Amino acid sequence: METLALAPFKDVIDGIKETGGEAFKLCYQCGLCETVCPWNRVRSFLVRSIIHQAQLGVTDFGSEDLWLCATCGACVERCPRGVGIIDIMRAMRRLLVPDGVVPASIPNLRGVMTSIASVGNPWQQEPENRANWAKGLGVKEFSEGTELLYFPCCTPAYDPRVQKVAQATSEILTKLGVDFGILGPKENCCGESVRRAGNEQLFKRLAKENIKTFIENGVKKILVSSPHCYHTFKNEYTEFKANFEVVHVSQYLFELINEGKLKLTKEYGKKVTYHDPCYLGRHNGIYDEPREVLKKVPGLELIEMPDSRENALCCGGGGGRIWMETKKGERFADLRIQQALEVGAEVLAVSCPYCLLTFEDSVAIAHKADVIQVKDIT
Repeated sequence: METLALAPFKDVIDGIKETGGEAFKLCYQCGLCETVCPWNRVRSFLVRSIIHQAQLGVTDFGSEDLWLCATCGACVERCPRGVGIIDIMRAMRRLLVPDGVVPASIPNLRGVMTSIASVGNPWQQEPENRANWAKGLGVKEFSEGTELLYFPCCTPAYDPRVQKVAQATSEILTKLGVDFGILGPKENCCGESVRRAGNEQLFKRLAKENIKTFIENGVKKILVSSPHCYHTFKNEYTEFKANFEVVHVSQYLFELINEGKLKLTKEYGKKVTYHDPCYLGRHNGIYDEPREVLKKVPGLELIEMPDSRENALCCGGGGGRIWMETKKGERFADLRIQQALEVGAEVLAVSCPYCLLTFEDSVAIAHKADVIQVKDIT
C-alpha cells in the first residue's frame, strides 16, 4: 500500500487557493465527476479521493493518479457545486514539480519540459527551424501593419505528421489574399501543457516572452490551429494584462465562407463525423462553426457520433498527457475511433493537432487505415 505523504499542510492549501480559489472546500463527494470522467471508461480513477486529499491538505506523492487527468473539463461542467477540479489537479501537480522538475517516474514528460525550457518547443528542435514547414509556400515574416499573425503551434510547426495542417491553412490564406505572416523562430511554445503539468514558473516565462514578441512586432490579431493555443492566448495571457484578438482556424473559415470570400465547389462525397476538441468545445463553447464549415462542402454527409458537443469524449491528449505514455487498453482515442466506425464514418474530422495525432495512432493500432481517415478540417 502506498503511503500518504503529508506535504506541509499550509503549502497544499495555499497552493490550491492560489490556483483554484476556495471552491475545493465545497465538494461533498457526490461522485458526479467520476460518472463523466473518461478514465472511468477504461480503468478506475477516483477523482473524489484527490479532492478529499486536497481538502485535508494531503498529497499522495506515490500515486500516478494526479498525472492521469487530461483536463477535458467534463467533471467541471457536471459538478453541482462549482468545484474547480482542473485547477485543483494543477495545484497538486505544482507541489510535485518543485523548481520545475517533473518526477523521474514520468520520463517522457520530464524530457518534454526540459526541451521546452531550453529550446522553446517540446520536440527538441532548434528555434531557427520553426518556420521550415512554410518553405516554398511564399509565407512572409510578420511585420508591424500585417493584418493577421498565424501561430501554428509547436506540433504543426515541427511534427512532420501535422505540418500538413499548417501548410493547408497557409495555402487557404494565400489563395484568398489574406494579409498574414508568421514569426517563426521568434515564437515560443504557448505554455499550455507546461502549466497543466504543474510548471508554473516556466509557463510564466514563456507567456511573458511571447507577449513581448507580439507587442514588439505589432501583433493585434492571432490565428491559431490549436485549441490549446487558443485557450491560452485568449484566457490566460490576460493574466499578464495582454489582450489580443484570438481566432481559431475553424472560426476564421466560417467567417470567410459567410462573407463570400471562401467558396467551396469541389465535390467530397464521403460520410464525415466531427470530433469536438475539449479546449475548443467545453472550454470555449465553439461547437457550431466547425460543423457549419463542413456542411458547406458539396457532397459531404455530416453525421454525429455518440458523446458529441458538450458531452464529447476526450482524445486523451490534454493536460500534458500528449507527452505521456498511456497503457494499452486505456486510450480514449481507441474508443472514439470505434464510435466513428459504428456510425459509418469514412472520415473523422478534427480541429486540434493533439486530436489528429492520438486518432491517427489509434487508427494505425486498430489496422483501420483502409476504412477510416483522420483529417484536420483545413
